[in-house]
Amino acid sequence: MQIAFSSVAQADDVLVFPIEKDGIDRAQWGVAEIADLAPLAAKASTFKGDAGSTLEVFVPGNGKVGRVVLLGVGSGSETDWRKAGGALTAKLLTQASSASVHLNALATAPSLDAVTAFAGAAVQRAWRYDVYRTKLPETSRPTLTRIAIVGAAAEAEAAYAAIHAVNGGLELTRTLVSEPPNKLYPESFVERVLNDVEGLGLEVTVLDEAQMRDLGMGALLGVSQGSVREGRLLVLKWNGGAADAPTLALVGKGVTFDTGGISIKPAAGMEDMKWDMGGAGAVAGAMKAIATRKAKANVVGVMGLVENMPDGNAQRPGDVVTSMSGQTIEVINTDAEGRLVLCDALTWVQKTHSPSTIVDLATLTGAMIISLGHEHGGLFANDDSLAESLLAAGKATDEKLWRFPLSDAYDKLIDSQIADMKNVGPRGGGSITAAQFLKRYINDGVAWAHLDIAGMVWSDKPGVNHDKGATGYGVRLLDRFVADRFEA
Repeated sequence: MQIAFSSVAQADDVLVFPIEKDGIDRAQWGVAEIADLAPLAAKASTFKGDAGSTLEVFVPGNGKVGRVVLLGVGSGSETDWRKAGGALTAKLLTQASSASVHLNALATAPSLDAVTAFAGAAVQRAWRYDVYRTKLPETSRPTLTRIAIVGAAAEAEAAYAAIHAVNGGLELTRTLVSEPPNKLYPESFVERVLNDVEGLGLEVTVLDEAQMRDLGMGALLGVSQGSVREGRLLVLKWNGGAADAPTLALVGKGVTFDTGGISIKPAAGMEDMKWDMGGAGAVAGAMKAIATRKAKANVVGVMGLVENMPDGNAQRPGDVVTSMSGQTIEVINTDAEGRLVLCDALTWVQKTHSPSTIVDLATLTGAMIISLGHEHGGLFANDDSLAESLLAAGKATDEKLWRFPLSDAYDKLIDSQIADMKNVGPRGGGSITAAQFLKRYINDGVAWAHLDIAGMVWSDKPGVNHDKGATGYGVRLLDRFVADRFEA
C-alpha cells in the first residue's frame, strides 16, 4: 500500500478526520455538511476520540453521499497515532481503494514522529499473506491501495523514508515466518533472503554442513543430523560505519521446523513450529532495513538454520556433543535445540568478526510465554547500559521487553556430571537457565543481550500493526536500537 503526502485535499473514496480525545468540539471540519452531521453522530454513538476508535458517517452533498471516518488519535502521542494508523487500515482494507487523512482538522498539528508512526502502522497493518488461498471471496480481498496524508509538515515525506525501509524488512520477516515448512527450510531460507536483499550492498557468507563440520560446529550439526534438509549458516554484513567503529552482531535462531526431535513434541499445535525460526527471520528483516536506509553503523547478522527432525540418525537424549568453542554439552532434551544452534553461531561470529556487542534473538523457551504471555519479549543481558538501550528501543517502537536476572545460582543448574554443561536445567527458571547456557559462549569484554521472543513472533489475534499470524516482532526494535546506540 502507498502512502502519499499532500498539501491539498485529495479526491479519495474516504475522507478521514483525526479527532483527539474529547476533541470533537475543537475539530476543524472545513465542509459545512460534515460540520453539521459529524458532531451529532459522535454524540449519538458515544465516540470520544480514543486512540484507534473509528466512527463512520455518510454525508449527502452535490447529489451524492460522501463517506467520512472520524478517527480517534487519543492524546496525540506517537503510540496513539500508531494505533490510529493500524485501526484505519484494518477498517478500510477490504472496503475502499483510497483515503485522505486531513490533519488540518486538528487544532494542534501532530508531531513529525507521530505522523510517520501513523503512516508506518497503516502500511504495516495492510500486510497479508494470501499466497496459498485459491478461493478467497472478492469481499475478503484487499482493495486499499493508497492513503494520502493531507497537511503534514514539509519534511514528513523525507522522514517517512526511514519507516518505509523498515517496513520492507518487516515484510521480509513476516513472509519468512508465514511460509509452510515444506516451502521454507534452511536452503530455501537462504535463497529467499538473498533474492530479497540483492543489490542493497550487503556482504554475504553462506556456510554449508561440510564447512561447519570443518569448523567444529558439533552443537548446531547435532540438531540438524536428523533431517534430510541440510543446515546452513547465513551471514549478512553491512559496513555503514567508520572502518574503526565497533561492530554489532545480531544472531538469530533459525529452526525452520521443530518437531522436538527424539524428545518429540505433542501433536496438538505442532504446526505452529514453522515459526521457530522467528529469531533468524527478525535478523534477516533488520539487516534488510538497515541496509535499505544506509545506516551509519557496522552490523553483521548471523542466522543459524536447521530443521529438527526425529529420524534414525537424529541425536538422542544422553548424547554428548562438542561445540565450536570446544565446550562439551550433554544433550538431556533434544527439544532444547535452539541454544545448541545459537551457541555455535555466537562462537563463529566472535571468532570471525570480533563484535563489541551481540544481541541474539530466539523463540527459545515455552517458559517465556508462561512468564510474560504475548505482551513482552524477555531480555537477559550482561551489561546494564545495553539492557537499557534495548528496553528504550522496545518502548519507542511498542515492541516491549522485560528484563530477567542472570546469576551464578542459576548457572549451576546446568552443570553436567559427564560434560561441561547440560542443555537444560530443572523446570523452574527454564528461560533463565537457557540464557545462562548462552552466556557461557560470550567472550570476556563483549556486551551481550539475549531476547527470548517465543511469545511475540506469532499472534492468534490482530494487533495494532498486524493481522492474525506473523507479527514481524524484532525488526522495528532492532532498527531503532541501531539508530539510537550506534548512529546517534
